[in-house]
Amino acid sequence: MKLSFEQLQEYNQSVYSTHRDELGFIDNQLSKGGNDVNALVEKIKAFQIAIPSWALGAGGTRFGRFGIGGEPRDLEEKLEDIGLLKTLTQKTNSVSLHIPWDIPSDYTAIQSKAESLGISFDAMNSNTFQDYGQLESYKLGSLGNAKKSVRDQAVAHNIEVIEIGKKLGSKGLTVWLADGSNFPGQASLRNSLQWTQESLSEIYQAMPEDWKLLLEYKPYEPNFYHTIIPDWGTSSLLCKSVGDRAKVLVDLGHHLPNTNIEQIVATLMYQDMLAGFHFNDSKYGDDDLTTGSIKPYQLFLIFCELISGSEDGAQVWESISWMIDASHNTKDPLEDLMQALEMISISYTKALLVNRKKMTNCQMEGDVVGAQECLQDAFQRDVRPLVREARIQLGGAADPIGFYRKMDVRKNLIQKRGAESRSTGL
Repeated sequence: MKLSFEQLQEYNQSVYSTHRDELGFIDNQLSKGGNDVNALVEKIKAFQIAIPSWALGAGGTRFGRFGIGGEPRDLEEKLEDIGLLKTLTQKTNSVSLHIPWDIPSDYTAIQSKAESLGISFDAMNSNTFQDYGQLESYKLGSLGNAKKSVRDQAVAHNIEVIEIGKKLGSKGLTVWLADGSNFPGQASLRNSLQWTQESLSEIYQAMPEDWKLLLEYKPYEPNFYHTIIPDWGTSSLLCKSVGDRAKVLVDLGHHLPNTNIEQIVATLMYQDMLAGFHFNDSKYGDDDLTTGSIKPYQLFLIFCELISGSEDGAQVWESISWMIDASHNTKDPLEDLMQALEMISISYTKALLVNRKKMTNCQMEGDVVGAQECLQDAFQRDVRPLVREARIQLGGAADPIGFYRKMDVRKNLIQKRGAESRSTGL
């Protein structure tokens, strides 16, 4: 569904007076504190987050999946939905495809479609954690499987994904493995790790020199005795063994409860080993909830480490990739993504407001309370007017969800695509 510039402008005008008042208030506050509000808005405008192709349909739990209707039926319609998100939020300009579900039937047509929507192709995602008609089964693992024929098949799949990505202009490959075991003795812990390293090396050698390998980790599920890559340290170990363009991908949901993720981020940046993020949120495990819906303060602290690490020269900001990875069983997926993009922007903006010079002085002087107050002062500030202003300046909606509902977008999508349409890749 296409939304016209005139419709957006008319909607924005209806809320512009209130927005100007709120923006003027925070502008006055921040300017008194020495902040350049215009520079802040420019940074917010520049920060873009990729959308995964699998997040555009109704998600699922381990027990069921309940369709939302109007889901994209093919890759072209997925691109259209991301184009819609781009129009409304001005916060995303790329898509991350999942193979084998997103193999284009016509590469020229798909590239043309994406270009017309202002969308590029982010890192490609392989799938060796499910069976989808391939010769060998991944029931007992893929890159770390005891059978070499299975390992070879998994390597070949990843190389195929690289070839597809090259045709689309992608510059990265994301690898997540479900490999592991459920029972003691089921698999050799050492051998499976070695086989994984050897398989990753083959994949790495097949990548173009301007590509990077993003390697995820996960402590449990679907295997519960051991996973081959359970933590950031194992992922980092494997990455260092295969090459300097292999780095660690942090999925916020892939951690045990109460894990200090911001410390992991700081450690990876210290080593220049942070590949990027998959944004979501979690209460108990890999719940794939809307980003910032459960732990907004943690998200803020993560961005504090990211910004300070970049400013201190630990790792270049532009070397880090950003993507949402969530499953939404009870929400309209487009509304869920809009909420996530908003919360990520808010957390990023708050982290930009931390008085780092003052906090560093407090740290050096042992002023624990003062250091915490530096963080709280930034976290408690309402920065939504800044995020909204950045979006309006780029031509987006002042209130993306409000405009989305006013225009009955989901209803229109259902009329076009049907109430039973189901997106692939879930």
